[in-house]
Amino acid sequence: MSRLGKKPVQVPEKVKAEFKNGVLEVMGPDGKLSQAIDNRIGIKIGKDGILVEALGESREHNMLHGLIRGLVVNMVEGVTKGFKKELEAIGLGYKANIEGGKKLVLAVGFSHLVNLQIPSTVKVTTALTPDKNTLIAVTGTNKYEVGAFAARIRAVKPPEPYKGFGIRYLGEKIIRKAGKAAAAGKK
Repeated sequence: MSRLGKKPVQVPEKVKAEFKNGVLEVMGPDGKLSQAIDNRIGIKIGKDGILVEALGESREHNMLHGLIRGLVVNMVEGVTKGFKKELEAIGLGYKANIEGGKKLVLAVGFSHLVNLQIPSTVKVTTALTPDKNTLIAVTGTNKYEVGAFAARIRAVKPPEPYKGFGIRYLGEKIIRKAGKAAAAGKK
């Protein structure tokens, strides 16, 4: 068992946790999350926090112990602070708009617009940066949902290595390649 796994997950005052029938529910100011817990893991909720225990000594028990504790930490953080992923669309004429609060419409150099259905668990906003790039912010309480939808947006047009056009995470470094002209000059 890991040292980190033995530590209880601290629960802020505004957050309530409840464990019934193998399902852990965490409620806070930003929302409510629930997670099914494997029967090889025990959950104890006390005044010092949520304690996750492995109910065996096998390798699978140890792996589940770390996984479930990490999920519980993410649940508590999600209902208190929330999670946010920011992407930027870099390219001439690359735009993103939200239609009706349910659809993200991307114009990213294709002959058609790309429509992505926004899940009900996340919120998406778009804005322009000072250097005229489109900034897309994905926020929500569930870390998995936020990351998965941000990855779906990025997969529409990943950044290409020559000029860097495409959709990338904010602050992501793209390794640029030298073009044909630079390769021909080396001969």
